[in-house]
Amino acid sequence: MTERLPTYGGQAVIEGVMMRGSQALAVAVRDPSGNIQLRTEPLSNLYRGRLNKVPFLRGLLGLWDALGLGMKSLMYSANVAAGEEVKIEGGAMWATVLFSLALSIGLFFLLPAAAGAGVEWGSRALFGAAPTGAIGWVGNLAEGLIRLALIVGYVWGIGFIPDVKRLYGYHGAEHKTINAFEAGAPLTPESVAQFPLEHPRCGTAFLLVVVVLSILIFSVLGPLPLATRLISRLLLVPVLAAIAYEYLRFTARYISNSFIRVIVAPNLLMQRLTTREPDLQMLEVSIAAFETMRKTEGEAATGGMIA
Repeated sequence: MTERLPTYGGQAVIEGVMMRGSQALAVAVRDPSGNIQLRTEPLSNLYRGRLNKVPFLRGLLGLWDALGLGMKSLMYSANVAAGEEVKIEGGAMWATVLFSLALSIGLFFLLPAAAGAGVEWGSRALFGAAPTGAIGWVGNLAEGLIRLALIVGYVWGIGFIPDVKRLYGYHGAEHKTINAFEAGAPLTPESVAQFPLEHPRCGTAFLLVVVVLSILIFSVLGPLPLATRLISRLLLVPVLAAIAYEYLRFTARYISNSFIRVIVAPNLLMQRLTTREPDLQMLEVSIAAFETMRKTEGEAATGGMIA
């Protein structure tokens, strides 16, 4: 099953789950009457072409995948869960994606960078005779720790919101379903429920890896003027994303290695903040999304029609 590890991925959405394969995606959502509504679509050439096989570049495509396809699935599921007619507006969707991306970069990258610059300034005021490199290291370390605290605090804090709690439950269902499939177990709610909440390719792990990499890479830059510091952080976001993706891909492939298990332990631990034990109905939705995606993948491979 090792060769399949990078192939399948999932994402929790409102009252449902989106499952993505190499050829298509499927979204399963439970509507107000309790029925599971399904939607499938082929992936564009952006996700299926040669570019998606280029190391590091595929990490950027993966990030755009999570934002674009995730937002599209989220809007669909929100409409179904609310019992409304499905209506996805392209312009409004991409505007929301760009706004969310800008807000995330501002909150989790630029704000900590500005705070780190403040720590550097304070360090110079207190220890003016200290080597410049040491002061820069302190500022960059403070920036990384502030970034980590913001991300952990954010995902922990929103977990108390009832709707987000359910979203985290579907996130757990998505992980359990993929874990069960990769173990060759029957895909029934009772069987899938026995599998772990954690999965090595989770987006939560991606966030933690990005934070650790930011400390290492930004420390190399040393102390910078505030404007240069902010610009450098903005420009290096794609670099961090690309490296983090390759790291997760590598560790997921060799997860059976004892050393790899040790270094990914913090990633799996952090997933406890973004997953909850799902109920059997959530698992039923996740399994429906996964099986529909796999069926659609087979139809795409044999030239069949995709709904």
